[in-house]
Amino acid sequence: MLVRSRYLAFAVHGVRKPGSLGRTASAEGVPVTRRLANVTLDNLDDLPHKCRKCVFWELDPVSHARAQEAGDPALEKEAWVSAMLLEWGSCGKIAYVDSVPAGYVLYAPPLYVPRSVAFPTSPVSGDAVLLMTASILSEFQGGGLGRMLVQGVAKDLTRRGVKAIEAFGDLRGDGISCMLPADYLLAVGFKTVRPHHHFPRLRLELKTTVSWREDVEVALERLLGSMTPERALRLA
Repeated sequence: MLVRSRYLAFAVHGVRKPGSLGRTASAEGVPVTRRLANVTLDNLDDLPHKCRKCVFWELDPVSHARAQEAGDPALEKEAWVSAMLLEWGSCGKIAYVDSVPAGYVLYAPPLYVPRSVAFPTSPVSGDAVLLMTASILSEFQGGGLGRMLVQGVAKDLTRRGVKAIEAFGDLRGDGISCMLPADYLLAVGFKTVRPHHHFPRLRLELKTTVSWREDVEVALERLLGSMTPERALRLA
């Protein structure tokens, strides 16, 4: 049986430079500090509880079911992150507000995402990084954390010389998994490379290093910032 939790909208206002400490004011005018950190084994427990135990993307469907039956998918999550850090490097970002974890994003090459081969529109192109999932906790919406995370991802992948981002879009509209709605992807410049009535695969070309960063920051900011609670993503 699928465990579901609500994914809430990203905010895109009041951005600070990613990867650095930034001070902004709360609604009461009290200064707060925001920062980004790479996902590591040391801070993995700072992911939301259900996300910490979710291995929807990290395992193939059969292994995912077995992990659920075993009752401790968090161990599988930890093993996946450990392998990513050793073999590829950073695979996610966590946003903190006054040392409190407020949101995160995960991404990886398709080689490291077993679920990516389980879709009718698989496989993801070998030159692309898969945008897996992302979330901002509801109490931290409206502070620019969504854009802060997006810029952190763009900076990281630009340094790696990635040529494209791909994602499996969700056309079902019921939001039963941590997948991105296809209409949002299309609206921000992704193009369908493998059509499907439920799970089209979409791609955003990343041209030159200079234009790549600008295009991706704008595209992903619009994508994540346009999500509303009514169209929120849900975790499988």
